[in-house]
Amino acid sequence: MKILVIDDEQTMQHLLRLMLEGAGYEVLTAPSGEEGIRQIRTQKIDFVILDVLMGGMDGFAACAEIRRFTPVPILMLTAIAGSEADKVKGLRAGADDYMVKPFSKQELLARIEAILRRSQMANVQVGSEWVNGALELNEAMRTVRVTGKPVALTRREFDLLAFLLRHREQVFSREQLMEKLWGEQAYNVTTRTVDTHIKTLRIKLGEAGSAIETVWGLGYKLVKR
Repeated sequence: MKILVIDDEQTMQHLLRLMLEGAGYEVLTAPSGEEGIRQIRTQKIDFVILDVLMGGMDGFAACAEIRRFTPVPILMLTAIAGSEADKVKGLRAGADDYMVKPFSKQELLARIEAILRRSQMANVQVGSEWVNGALELNEAMRTVRVTGKPVALTRREFDLLAFLLRHREQVFSREQLMEKLWGEQAYNVTTRTVDTHIKTLRIKLGEAGSAIETVWGLGYKLVKR
């Protein structure tokens, strides 16, 4: 398993290398977003750890560019306990998870394992296609289209949308969605995390996103169109 660390601080590169190599991962490093993108384009990378605050191209811009050509899992790191807007920005750019420094080796490895587990589950083809008005989702191909145009979603956003489509008109609480989508890792997230993913999903789907309705006091549902 080859992990690329994109961070302009050599101290953090060294620390992450020690943590990851100690867990059996092969580690590559890049001092900038531009160099990280070059490495991803020229070799097989299985996982990316991407710092937000870097000189030149920042982590948000680098993440968005990476998502233009590969679905490689991305964990974003920041030294600032940012606002909800920062997390939404990272998720919208295509990150699979977002972690604040400082962090322990145990937390880092647990988050990587959780993302990889979801990634492996996402690769299982179930052969189901769903159409809901202008929205089309193909679970086997992991594709989403709105009025025929492709929509780029993170793995978690796709899984959330697919789950709601499979259970149209059913209301699910935030806690139920956490359990269904995060499984045993649900303790790592909060109900606000679910709200953030719903908000980002609605934005990405445009007019089709209005099918995801808030049922006040209960949770969310996707209505038939």
